Amino acid sequence: MPLRHDARIIGVIGFGHLVSHFFHLIVAPLFPWLREEFAYSYAELGFLMTVFFTVSGGCQIVAGFVVDRYGAGGTLVGGLLCLSLAAIGLSVSDTYAGLVAASALAGLGNSVFHPVDFSLLNSRVSEPRLGPAYAVHGLTGSLGWACAPIFLVGLAAPFGWRVALMGAAVIPLLVIALLLVNRDVITAVEKDVCDEGEAPAVNGSALAFLRHAEIWWCFAFFVFVSAAIGTAQSFAPSIFSAVYALDVQPAAMSVTVMMLGSALGMGVGGWLVVKSANLERNITIALFLAGFSAVCVGLGVVSAAFAITLMGLMGFGLGLSGPSRDMLIRTATPVGATGRVYGVVYSGLDAGIALAPVIFGQMLDAGYFSEVFFGVALCMLLSIVTAWKVGLKQRPV
Repeated sequence: MPLRHDARIIGVIGFGHLVSHFFHLIVAPLFPWLREEFAYSYAELGFLMTVFFTVSGGCQIVAGFVVDRYGAGGTLVGGLLCLSLAAIGLSVSDTYAGLVAASALAGLGNSVFHPVDFSLLNSRVSEPRLGPAYAVHGLTGSLGWACAPIFLVGLAAPFGWRVALMGAAVIPLLVIALLLVNRDVITAVEKDVCDEGEAPAVNGSALAFLRHAEIWWCFAFFVFVSAAIGTAQSFAPSIFSAVYALDVQPAAMSVTVMMLGSALGMGVGGWLVVKSANLERNITIALFLAGFSAVCVGLGVVSAAFAITLMGLMGFGLGLSGPSRDMLIRTATPVGATGRVYGVVYSGLDAGIALAPVIFGQMLDAGYFSEVFFGVALCMLLSIVTAWKVGLKQRPV
């Protein structure tokens, strides 16, 4: 396929993925305003995120079947509409029940993106450009995380939190407009995906892919790696304040530096996956680097400035593993089950993010601040083990 064709698909899907990650943080940056107006506890506000990721993870499995059966384009538009309506619902809510319901709707909208995105990329992007395509996909997700606090706080400070959410409701509609402009690409993709989904199911059953052990090892990989990422995003500022005696703003920079490192790592990872077909080795090197950095931060034997630099190195390792990880999942996917596999596998991402704050939050409550980073490193080690399990399952004995 010509470069222009692939670039259009990668760009459209990347913009959608940015919006997906933007909505991961649709509520968290507005916690101060919500606490001031409603006097909710942080536990109550945090539960809104639990609802989001629980619904997203559960519905993502179903979304994979929908993509395989009905195609990617319509599924993506439905998800984007849910996100827009959820933001409007949050903006007009005056009760906690309303906020919970709107968060659940946002989780439903978010559930479609990974099954849709990888069905589109795998079916329409040329094989030699898949590595860079995965890198761009991951990079846009990181940008979505980075943009959400800037956008929401930037509007909430002068105009209030309700206006900020109304502004956020417009963003998914822009992606829908982009899809309409590029409907020739999406229509072609839908045909390809439907043709693939209507092919004879693996071993004669739509659920037969669940009997492949490597699918569940992929799922476990995402549970562990997302637990590491989610824990660092949630608790690194508190840990840096406690262990390195930093004020709130410098401590918060630890997460910013980590995400910038992740974005850089994604770019390099796209090049690496083109140069090296040994995906498990790529992932091992990348996550060992990230885990080693986490241990060094947890030991507390370096200066605060160097520890923040190590956060960037940790993010770089996590980002570096991304394209090889996505390619490894692709190699484990049975023919005709792309949406279903990515729906199941990526639900592990939501599971890890939902569970990790509960587990590691208890460690913080007990005063084990440095030890949380050792737990993050352990999650990365377990991710390496699962990646090798996937690779070994695909090789003939």
